[in-house]
Amino acid sequence: MNFNSLAFLIFLPVVVGVYWLLPFRGRKYWLLAASYFFYMYWNPMLIILLLFSTAVDYLCSLGMDQYRDNRNLRKTLLLVSICMNLGLLFSFKYLDFFGETVNDLCAMLCIPYRVPALNLILPVGISFYTFQTMSYTIDVYRGHIPAEKDPVSFALYVTYFPQLVAGPIENARDLLPQLKKEHFLNWDDISAGIRLLLCGFFRKCVVADFVGIYVNAVFARLDTANAFAIFCAGALFCIQMYCDFAGYSEIAAGSARLMGVRLMCNFNRPYLSQSYTEFFRRWHISLNRWFTSYVYIPLGGSRRGKGRKLLNMVIVFALCGLWHGARWTYVLWGLYAAFWLCVESLLDLNRRFGEQWDNPLGRLARRSIMFLIFVPAALLFRADSLQQLVVIFPRLITEIGFSGNYFHAAFETMDLDALSLAQLILCLVAMARIYDWGLYDLPGAGTAHASAQRLSSAVYMVVLIALCWLALLATQDAASFAYFQF
Repeated sequence: MNFNSLAFLIFLPVVVGVYWLLPFRGRKYWLLAASYFFYMYWNPMLIILLLFSTAVDYLCSLGMDQYRDNRNLRKTLLLVSICMNLGLLFSFKYLDFFGETVNDLCAMLCIPYRVPALNLILPVGISFYTFQTMSYTIDVYRGHIPAEKDPVSFALYVTYFPQLVAGPIENARDLLPQLKKEHFLNWDDISAGIRLLLCGFFRKCVVADFVGIYVNAVFARLDTANAFAIFCAGALFCIQMYCDFAGYSEIAAGSARLMGVRLMCNFNRPYLSQSYTEFFRRWHISLNRWFTSYVYIPLGGSRRGKGRKLLNMVIVFALCGLWHGARWTYVLWGLYAAFWLCVESLLDLNRRFGEQWDNPLGRLARRSIMFLIFVPAALLFRADSLQQLVVIFPRLITEIGFSGNYFHAAFETMDLDALSLAQLILCLVAMARIYDWGLYDLPGAGTAHASAQRLSSAVYMVVLIALCWLALLATQDAASFAYFQF
């Protein structure tokens, strides 16, 4: 079920309420049943894949732990786990994509061959839970963690509903002990959970969905949109993408915190970054940590010279782009990121500019430049096809206009009038203001003044979220979370 749905607003209080009423030994069974229900709400049949993946990884990890002195057997079991997970991911997510690519190449070369389309249903969140279970089996193989003997605890780690379908991708050594630990009801966890939920809903239902209206309007009229409209759509999509992804992570963290579990912070104000390297330390932290630990470092990381380091970065970000979806636009997004990371590494820009521009004005300039560099990346990510990119980038590069009619035409393409512009500005201002209130742990949480401030803020945000959400539902513009498609 979607987090921004009435079903979830009923589901979450019921799950949390029953969780705290049950004795400790019964809680994991209740959470596992709730997590399976949460996943089956989309399509009950897809639970078979989740159960199969869980069973294979559980048995492989037990075998690796039991026969730790038999290196060949442990390697075999690890390969079984990895091949099973990647096989499921490839079959359901990429098989048709590569079939279409082969068909396009055959058509270009006039070869009378065509791969039939399978049109498989994409299981929700398959990229997330396969990566999470793979990290577990790899860590067991490496000896970083022992294999989990309790099948219920392991199944709950795989299917824990707050982060099941869109992350964050948690390490077993961080999440499993928390799921097995007895938690006690306390106000700090409930307060932090509610606060994170409200911030997440605010980012998604107020900011991301409203901003998305104007982005969608431009992409629906790309043939007539001028360069300024396209640039504005790219800039707004940067905001939409961040608020959508970070909003989900905050709702996930808030839902878990209501039951005493602390998920990792997945986004850390990425648009304050002063370099692309810093950006990817702040953006989707759990995914970047996964690729660093299980792809970049095993490839050699930065230990084998500058050339190998650059090649490893290109491989990692190409795979990261492909992980997001079966489209070449995602691969280009990853290669675009790799290009800038390689430029920064080759020219040592972080050290040079970090020393020379280490003042308020210099930091503002670097952040502004970084945002401008990221706009093309956002357009690559948002484009539905290579054909759209053929329209977008030549127009951005070649078209220049500064007349009043030029800007008026751009605003018309975006369906942006004076009232809409005022609403948009208010949304962006509000987004910037809620960060401190949305911290995972706030200083001075127990003071009476702080509690009163947060209560008034909570009431304000609940009313604002409800009004904006109802307005979006009335216009049928309320959207599901973008990361659900991954």
